Amino acid sequence: MQGLRSGAAWAAAICLLMSAADLMAGDFTPEQPRVAKLPAPDPARMYVSDVAISHIIDGRMHIVDGNTLKYVGVIGLGFTGLGRLSPDRREIYVATTYLAKLNRGTRTDEVDVYDSQTLKIKAEIAIPPKHAQALPYKGVIATTPDGRFIFVQNATPASSITVVDRKSAQYVTEIPTPGCWGILPAQRVSNRFTTVCGDGTLLTVTLDAAGKPSGEARSVRLFDPDKNPVYSQTENEVDEYLFLSFYGDVLSANLGGETAKIGEKWSVIGESDKQANWRPGGYQPFAFHPGTRRLYVAMHPRGKEGSHKDPAAEIWAFDTKTHQRVARVPGNNAVALAVSHEAIPRLFGIDPLSAGLLRYETAPALKFGQRVDGFGEDPILIEMQ
Repeated sequence: MQGLRSGAAWAAAICLLMSAADLMAGDFTPEQPRVAKLPAPDPARMYVSDVAISHIIDGRMHIVDGNTLKYVGVIGLGFTGLGRLSPDRREIYVATTYLAKLNRGTRTDEVDVYDSQTLKIKAEIAIPPKHAQALPYKGVIATTPDGRFIFVQNATPASSITVVDRKSAQYVTEIPTPGCWGILPAQRVSNRFTTVCGDGTLLTVTLDAAGKPSGEARSVRLFDPDKNPVYSQTENEVDEYLFLSFYGDVLSANLGGETAKIGEKWSVIGESDKQANWRPGGYQPFAFHPGTRRLYVAMHPRGKEGSHKDPAAEIWAFDTKTHQRVARVPGNNAVALAVSHEAIPRLFGIDPLSAGLLRYETAPALKFGQRVDGFGEDPILIEMQ
């Protein structure tokens, strides 16, 4: 009897499924796969690097419409890929590593070139297996202002710079930069870059027409690394580069010549702020808009040794001509800041606690505008169109 009942149950279930399938077939229209075209880029388009720590061999770069904070597209960054836009914003360069068997096997390092409009791969340029497998900070991959050469930070752990010729799509050379880190290209000439050294000086390397080093010069000390180190991030207006120290000093240097020239120094922390021990914090902790001369800094109180990556309790805005603070708003846990390249810019940020993207309006006054959470897993760097 048990067997008969089981058989009857199976027969009934099959009949029911067949009937449901017949009913669904009449109403069901299969979805046709398609590839949508990206909207034309505008100054508010964001390129957000996501290291994806839980599956770090498969990082991502999210492309986001900053006007709406809606998803536009994505490209792969590989293992700790370092992404950067070309000077004309038409290409995306990614220095990355691939392992043949996903987490082991033959290692391949290359600079991948993507079309920033279609997100299609355009070139794969082989480089030595030395690129820095690091978080995607600003300055670990850079280009000359004419787009001819791409520079990639190496760490083996010895520090050096790989030079790639974009025109010929070939590796050129490796330039040793012992004790120095980061790539800060000159903007008025296309044959020079500067790197920040552990003793607080700046090393400038001049290249020949083929992209090989033809001269080096070291500046006087910019900062004291033992007392007040600087973040690796910089911002610039042509050849005038701005640096930010862990204790809130804004430092400047002109990097256009054969030797870097140290400029002015001032602090974002006033006397009243010292009582609460305010300090900058984050991975991309400040942004600068040359047109309005506004500097935006992610700040947190009760700063201490090791808090230089803490998220923002507030964002402070400064007039870089007068060095005066002109606004302060809630920081929404931002660890990365970037401004759009518009006459009246918008400020964007990343809240890593919720993988959230933030947008602030800067005129007529700095104020929070919108947030959307859940962009990837570990977003950490923003580059604007």
